[in-house]
Amino acid sequence: MKILLVEDDITLAEGLAGALRNAGLLVELAEDGRSADYLVSTERYDVVILDLGLPDGSGSQWLAGWRARGINLPVLILTARERWSDKAAGFSAGADDYVTKPFETAEVLFRLRALVRRAHGHAHPVITVGEIALDTHAGQVTRAGMPVGLTAQEFRLLSHLIHASPRVVSRTEISEHVYDGDQEPDSNVIDVQVSRLRRKLGGEFIETVRGQGYRVNGGKVSE
Repeated sequence: MKILLVEDDITLAEGLAGALRNAGLLVELAEDGRSADYLVSTERYDVVILDLGLPDGSGSQWLAGWRARGINLPVLILTARERWSDKAAGFSAGADDYVTKPFETAEVLFRLRALVRRAHGHAHPVITVGEIALDTHAGQVTRAGMPVGLTAQEFRLLSHLIHASPRVVSRTEISEHVYDGDQEPDSNVIDVQVSRLRRKLGGEFIETVRGQGYRVNGGKVSE
């Protein structure tokens, strides 16, 4: 999962970003609306965490502008404003969820995972494809009921493929959603990680679609 965190309180932003990275998520930071606007226009994210009180305008105003331009990725409002009018403004601008400060990092993490899961059409936190089960809340994978040990990047790659199933996921999309922006993995790196996942999950679970990318091939997705 790749997240854009838009927050002008640097201490808070770095603390939350660190906690989310420790949970295996990719996080990029923006300190104001203008920087965030550029990033959502040029990069691909799975979800945005957006503060309302930005130095160059309300987060709700920036969000309304994104929605008007057809930028429909999930957005979680994170702010100290507790008045209903502020919440209403955020939802009216196109927010999908709302958390007030102070907050528990675990709650933010649960809400982020739920937003991404629902954006891909999954209502239940456990997504099952064949004998593979991805628990989006616990961040765990099992095969036929037995835990599967994955690295953070392997988990992100598998999670993205399962969320996208049955769609074919291109290498470009994998690079943008699974790896840090400064990594720019080559095809061999992706191939190696896919091979490792196949060894752990079964050789037929991830299918290579020549010239297009990868998709999971474990049967019907269920919840």
